[in-house]
Amino acid sequence: MINVETIRHSLSHIMAHVVQELYPGTKFGIGPAIENGFYYDFEFKNPLTNEDLPKIENKMRELIKERVLFNKKLISKNSAKKIFSKQPYKLELIKELPGQKVSIYESGKFIDLCKGPHVKSTLQLHSGQAKEIIDSFKLTRIAGAYWKGSEKNKMLTRIYGVAFMSKKELEQYLQLQEEAEKRDHRVLGQKLDLFSISDEVGAGLVIFHPKGAVIRSVIEDFWKKEHKKRGYHYVYSPHIGKLDLWKKSGHWEFYRESLYSPIEIEGVQYLLKPMNCPFHLQVYKSKIRSYKDLSIRYCELGTVYRFEKAGTLHGLLRVRGFTQDDAHIFCMPNQINKEVEGVLDLACFMLNTFGFSNFEVELSVRDPKNKTKYLGSDEIWKKAENALEYSLNQKGSKYRRAEGEAVFYGPKIDIKLIDALGRGWQGPTIQVDFNLPEKFDLNYIDEKGRKERVVMIHHTVLGSVERFIGNLLEHYAGALPLWLAPIQIWIIPLGSRHEDYAKKVEEELLKENPDLRIEIKDENETVSKKIRNGEIQKIPYLAVVGDEEIKEKAVRIRSKNKDLGMIKIDKFLEKVNSEIKEKR
Repeated sequence: MINVETIRHSLSHIMAHVVQELYPGTKFGIGPAIENGFYYDFEFKNPLTNEDLPKIENKMRELIKERVLFNKKLISKNSAKKIFSKQPYKLELIKELPGQKVSIYESGKFIDLCKGPHVKSTLQLHSGQAKEIIDSFKLTRIAGAYWKGSEKNKMLTRIYGVAFMSKKELEQYLQLQEEAEKRDHRVLGQKLDLFSISDEVGAGLVIFHPKGAVIRSVIEDFWKKEHKKRGYHYVYSPHIGKLDLWKKSGHWEFYRESLYSPIEIEGVQYLLKPMNCPFHLQVYKSKIRSYKDLSIRYCELGTVYRFEKAGTLHGLLRVRGFTQDDAHIFCMPNQINKEVEGVLDLACFMLNTFGFSNFEVELSVRDPKNKTKYLGSDEIWKKAENALEYSLNQKGSKYRRAEGEAVFYGPKIDIKLIDALGRGWQGPTIQVDFNLPEKFDLNYIDEKGRKERVVMIHHTVLGSVERFIGNLLEHYAGALPLWLAPIQIWIIPLGSRHEDYAKKVEEELLKENPDLRIEIKDENETVSKKIRNGEIQKIPYLAVVGDEEIKEKAVRIRSKNKDLGMIKIDKFLEKVNSEIKEKR
């Protein structure tokens, strides 16, 4: 049975074959199978656009019907260099490959440096009938890609395609992608006037506009309230700190490639903070702590800065400056399980409240083959890992182990939230850390007056505020729940003579609930246009008022493109307040 990865890999070669014929002189990079499809990197003499894709795809389908055979050969490196003498990227790969021999694949007139596997043929015979085995595919887009992913290398043209075992799977995937494009938070952010990223300010640095700032404020206020209820103390920390602090914590050694260059101030080097935890350590260290004080919980919505390559930046989801919803718990070893279970409860509560009911959980541990990437002894790591594993089992959480995904100072629980399209996004993380308390000499005095080492638990329950807002926008396709919506109600008077009543309705609503976010739409436009604009702007409730509404002391409500009819003002207010309170 041929697997789909083999089919996808073979399609990348078929595409390269066609490109070789259509665009002579093209230089070839690599063409692997990837999740849902394949790609191939090329250096073209003249630039290609997405409009060229149908021509390439049609030619691929013609070629497939000619029953192209895939033949593997093992040849010497010298022979390979002769075959690819005009292909600099292939020559570079040949030089890097171990041994004196390399494998190549011949598929028709195309020869590629490749270890395979591939299909035997683009057609197979079944009961005397020829059947295409790689016809459920589509070329989707063109993008730029640095050779070997390094900005120091040449930018190549990458052609992406998707492929599945059946046309039904392909159609389902394409429909899902079409829906995902409609939900793209970058498009919604511009259309709804929520945020922007300006070239004049810098790539990966987000500016929240007034309406986006409202969403952010509601999320942050709710976050603070829920942490306060659970015994957390809010702290603030600066945006820079001495470089020596980050060297001591280990961030400079282990995350150097993701940190910005130091800033020199009066002969001392400072760093834009990539993490909040070293500052929270300082709060704990500021005085002697007793076992009676523990657990101590600090939290902060602290903005951090990390260097992300330009090619990886993506709207709110991947940025260079973001606000981490950070919290750190300092506790005794016998308190770890209770604290971790409390954080798991908080994380699930927060995600459920925001409308994410499905999660995937991972226990991220060390790479056992590369322990030099991590701080601390085997004993410490085993204790931390066992603590997290025990808490997950106590909560009955299903999880998978992810080797090599731990942070340098400890193992962690990673919770991925699943959105309306079934896509997973990085969300809460919980880390048990014995190492940083050791490096910073963090202690408490036990009941016998002895110094004991404290344990540190790092956690986030949203991940990053920017990314979480991006997730929310895509999950709800921009139509946020009433309690999160930047503008909750538009009051639309039918004519100028109804404007006074519109103001009266606003006054009555705000009298009972001053926090409601209401706008009266009295612009010189038709009512139908205002309603249409309100629906485009994803306003939860459009309250239309005219003569009949004045007579009945009511409003006519539209919500989610539906007419809900006339509702008395007090009943409408009751409905709105209930929806906000319950965060439906």
